[in-house]
Amino acid sequence: MKISFHGAARTVTGSKHLIEVNNMKILLDCGLFQGRRKDAYQENLNFGFDPKTLDLMILSHAHIDHSGNIPNLTKQGFDGDIICTQATRDLCAKMLLDSGHIQERDAEFVNKKRAKKGEDPIDALYTQADALDSLEYFISQSYNRSRRIAPGINLTFLDAGHMLGSAIVVLDIEDQDEKRDVRLVFSGDLGREGIPIIRDPSIVDSADVLIMESTYGNRLHDPYPDAEKELERIINETYQRGGSVIMPSFAVGRTQQLVYTLHKLSDQGDIPRIPIYVDSPLAVNVTSVFELHPETYDEEIRAFMLEPGNTNPFGFEDLTYIRKVEDSKQLNFEKNSCIIISASGMMEFGRILHHLRNRIENPNHTILVTGWQAPHTLGRRIVDELETVKIFGEEYRLNAHVEVLNGFSGHADRDELLDWYGAIKQKPQQTFLVHGEEESALALGESLTEKFNAKVDVPAKGQVFEV
Repeated sequence: MKISFHGAARTVTGSKHLIEVNNMKILLDCGLFQGRRKDAYQENLNFGFDPKTLDLMILSHAHIDHSGNIPNLTKQGFDGDIICTQATRDLCAKMLLDSGHIQERDAEFVNKKRAKKGEDPIDALYTQADALDSLEYFISQSYNRSRRIAPGINLTFLDAGHMLGSAIVVLDIEDQDEKRDVRLVFSGDLGREGIPIIRDPSIVDSADVLIMESTYGNRLHDPYPDAEKELERIINETYQRGGSVIMPSFAVGRTQQLVYTLHKLSDQGDIPRIPIYVDSPLAVNVTSVFELHPETYDEEIRAFMLEPGNTNPFGFEDLTYIRKVEDSKQLNFEKNSCIIISASGMMEFGRILHHLRNRIENPNHTILVTGWQAPHTLGRRIVDELETVKIFGEEYRLNAHVEVLNGFSGHADRDELLDWYGAIKQKPQQTFLVHGEEESALALGESLTEKFNAKVDVPAKGQVFEV
């Protein structure tokens, strides 16, 4: 059996791992690489393998760094099944179409610049039509149900606790060449215990080969209850200054988590009654998918929904969802304190840029960052609190307060990753660490080796292993 790594190798974006066994080629995830526009286009255009030769694809969850290059995969000739949970399929129906729109807009932007230089135009990586076409290949499978997906290969999804529909991939393989049984486990992105809305990550009882994420392999998060108290503090302090809180947020998972938390804080009287806006068409669409899948909810949110007036945890009196561009523009004239949750989470595109441009130089306002920010993004520059940042090509002074809350993270931290690995009764003979910056992945590898005497590799992009 061969495993080759074509993305999220010593970085966190573009998850793609190729399994070759029993004359089958199975791709785990097909995510977009996110970074500098020029670099990202070439990275995403070229897979490092021929999509036509793949037999199957298994998708761990819907986040764009795991699913976002699927339309390009099918556009380049892949025609096998894409297997995922039902919630992941429903989310992808919204997210890939939105991503196709972004790809078209990016190509238009780049081609205007190329035309000025007399250069030939480029094609969009994929279009909205390509995204729609790719949905024809999706088939769904429920959690905890083993199913034969190919001769000698059974697939089981376990709940990864990271976002709606996220799965740990368990492949039980009858390796015909080596005449042995192998259990290969791909963690996908692992969540945290006690995070609201979704259930805690499942425990795997055994693994022979493990492909494991390492996003926060060298860092610890604040406990989630502390994050709620910090959110309360930040909102109240900003309100007392007469300012607004601007929350760049990932449309899928983080936005719903923040809305639910604000709902609770508002009901309890812990924050002032001020307007709360979710200004992201994708977030609005995705929230409707969350409402369709209460079977994935944890006990906390189920109990909350049984309280009088709380049937919908993602809707309450002070909350307004915004779809229309005209309504989004009106927020620029909002003089009173408010909370604006808007995409994109890394502040690279979308409506959040307009809200930042209008408030970033005012020290009364707060920019609240609740998610990981990739290098070379506007979000990272704001977290690093540079004196000036560029928005739409113009420089602005960063005078607004910057607050970072990592307690809302949907990723397990170092200790939580070690605990999850430690709970595996039959430990893997070989572990590959992916989806982490090099420093983070190497640090987690050292911890696993010291604590469990694990055999760990941190693959580079394109590296191939015989297992």
